[in-house]
Amino acid sequence: MSATETKDDFQPASFAFTAENRAKADKIIGRYPPDRLASAVLPLLDMAQRQAGNWLPRAAMDHVAEVLGMASIRVYEVATFYTMFNLKPVGKYFLQVCRTTPCWLRGAENMTATCKKKLGIGLKETTPDGLFTLVEVECLGACVNAPVVQVNDDFYEDLDEAKLDRLLDDLKAGKKPAYGPQVDRLNSAPVGGATTLKDVAVKPVAGE
Repeated sequence: MSATETKDDFQPASFAFTAENRAKADKIIGRYPPDRLASAVLPLLDMAQRQAGNWLPRAAMDHVAEVLGMASIRVYEVATFYTMFNLKPVGKYFLQVCRTTPCWLRGAENMTATCKKKLGIGLKETTPDGLFTLVEVECLGACVNAPVVQVNDDFYEDLDEAKLDRLLDDLKAGKKPAYGPQVDRLNSAPVGGATTLKDVAVKPVAGE
């Protein structure tokens, strides 16, 4: 990185899948006919992003294009269309605050405000220590447990300002908080447990 480059400007000179990831890529590619290998571009881009540290350098996109026999511009078109791909480096903990209607009605604005105040950053910014990046996103698909904040691959649901504040403290301390609902509910079941059909026998799960 030159003296005039910022972290966001930096692009590694090269990228190649590890032997393990190349084996996974070949397995994915094998699902498609030889003239339809471009169909594997999404899973290979996801794999490249994870290997690169949760962002997609241009060299990684070029490598995916080479592996699939695609023009690089076709891969760039896919990577720039889907918001799941990060084209600049992000923090160790990538915070995605859902802002779609159910989360908004349940306090999503407060979730964003809590992150900004706690971390001292704005949207699309990363803390100086490289731990947190904050963005807002559209529906994460966990509407019944709103508001929701996704941290990397994990959903933290039924949040309020205090719960989110503790979550950020735990992440900064290197802890792995339990993901899912942060209140007394099982998955998306009613808070406090079932209120109806309590006398219905539960069918045993095979193998238990």
